[in-house]
Parts: sequence; C-alpha cells; structure tokens
Amino acid sequence: MRHIGIMGGAFDPIHTGHLLAAEAARDAAGLDEVWFIPSAVSPLKSNEPGVSGEQRYEMVCKAIEGNETFRALDLELHRGGVSYSIDTIIELQSRYPDCSFAYIIGSDRIHDLHQWHRINELAERIAFIGLERPSEALRIEALPNWLKQRLTMVDMPAIGISSTAIRRRLAEGRSVRYAVPEPVYQYIRRRGLYEARPID
Repeated sequence: MRHIGIMGGAFDPIHTGHLLAAEAARDAAGLDEVWFIPSAVSPLKSNEPGVSGEQRYEMVCKAIEGNETFRALDLELHRGGVSYSIDTIIELQSRYPDCSFAYIIGSDRIHDLHQWHRINELAERIAFIGLERPSEALRIEALPNWLKQRLTMVDMPAIGISSTAIRRRLAEGRSVRYAVPEPVYQYIRRRGLYEARPID
C-alpha cells in the first residue's frame, strides 16, 4: 500500500510555499508521494482563478519537474464544475486501489474543515495532514472529536508567500522571481500572465 498526500487548490499560481508545504508533509508523515491536483472551481473561495485551468496545470507540472515523489493530476479540471474533495477521493480510490490517501491542508483549511462537502464520508475514507505555522494560532479544539482523530499536525516552515500577493505584484509590474520556481517564473513572463511584463 502506497501512502499518498493530496495537495489541492487553485495553484493560481503555484509558488515556493506550496512546494515547501508538500515536502514538509511528505517527510514528516512518511508519504511515498505527494500529488498536486489543481481545482476547477473551489467550493470555499469566491474569487475565480486568474488564468485558465490548463495554464495552472502546466505551471504545476513545471514546478515539480525532476522530483520523483511529486506528481500532477488534472482530473478535477477534466471533471469541471465545483471541485469537491469527496468526489476526487472516490475517483482516486477507484483508480488506485493500492493507495491510501491523506489531504494536506493549511491552517486556514483546518478551521473550516468541518464545513467541507460530505465531510463525514470523506473523513471515513481518508486522513488529513495539517500544516502548523508557528505564527498562526490554531483552534483545533474547536473541531469535533471524530475529525480531530483523523488529523495529524506537522510543522510548516515559516514563509510569507501567497498566490494573491504574487498576482498583485505581477499586476503592478514587480518581480516575483524566487517566490515561484524558476520554470514557473519563465512561463509567466513568456505568456504575460497576470499582466506580467513579457520577456524581450
């Protein structure tokens, strides 16, 4: 049985913080691999992604290239509509019966975990790996006991990078080099994504 961590989200764009989080979870939880699955439409975020699903998926692929323990899947983009984790897990468990799965989630997702679509069924199928940042206060005690029992906390390196801040900097014509992996930086610049200044 292979143990797989799932990193979901818009990845709009994927950045160094995502990769650090995935590696921290893989190392601390003894995962065999981490699979990155860009969402089509997030059920918990009202803002639409800034670029197409295909472009976000391509950036993920470029970001993880060369890491044999990281993998990108576009199944939520192909499915379309709102990306509910329970639908993704049911599909993954059907496709990969030799794998066990755990969702890797940040502190913001830990707080709203009880609001996830069909969370009772999801928690029966998988576990959760929570990333704890030293600078953020968590209220894990507010979660119901049956959910806390499915949650394992791991330390997350402190890094102040967000996709929102990256998009804002690009829109202002400022550099995001090293906030995103170099292949992603080059991809954004060449295509002028997020109103980035194109490479001459």
